Amino acid sequence: MAIVYSLTPELRIKLKKPIGTLIRGSFAETMRILKNMTEKEKPAFIVSVGDTVSKNLTENHMVPQLSIVDNRAMRRNIQPVPLTAEQTIHVKNPPATITEEALGAIQEALKSNRRVKIVVDGEEDLLALVAVLYSPENAFVIYGQPYEGIVAVKVTPEKKAEIAGILKAMENVRKAK
Repeated sequence: MAIVYSLTPELRIKLKKPIGTLIRGSFAETMRILKNMTEKEKPAFIVSVGDTVSKNLTENHMVPQLSIVDNRAMRRNIQPVPLTAEQTIHVKNPPATITEEALGAIQEALKSNRRVKIVVDGEEDLLALVAVLYSPENAFVIYGQPYEGIVAVKVTPEKKAEIAGILKAMENVRKAK
């Protein structure tokens, strides 16, 4: 399993801050606000990262084209969330890393015209970065912000550049194959 990116202590602190718009409130409030945002913005694509966010989006009729889950919520194992998907991909991605396998699965899922669920053995948190980088412009990447609400990231050229810079700072030195 090749690790492409590893979280540094400096970035761990930086990434505790939302990389998009923080929507505070209860599940019901955050979903209502997000639904209004999607009706106004009409995102090209919706990606959800995290089990609770994926479940809430689906239950509120905002079914993501790509859901990335790890069958955990707040670091505790949970029952797998029933999600609508035409394809399910299983990947390994240890905590505080992004593996080549997870990166490739996200890229393939975003190219496909199918509803895809990626189930991560490990941790899916950092995969929101990859989703932003490779999603089409005007897509929304939605993830949970623990104890605060949800974060909606509108994919723009500027946001892609910001994320590329974060990933560059996380890049592992790999030997040429």
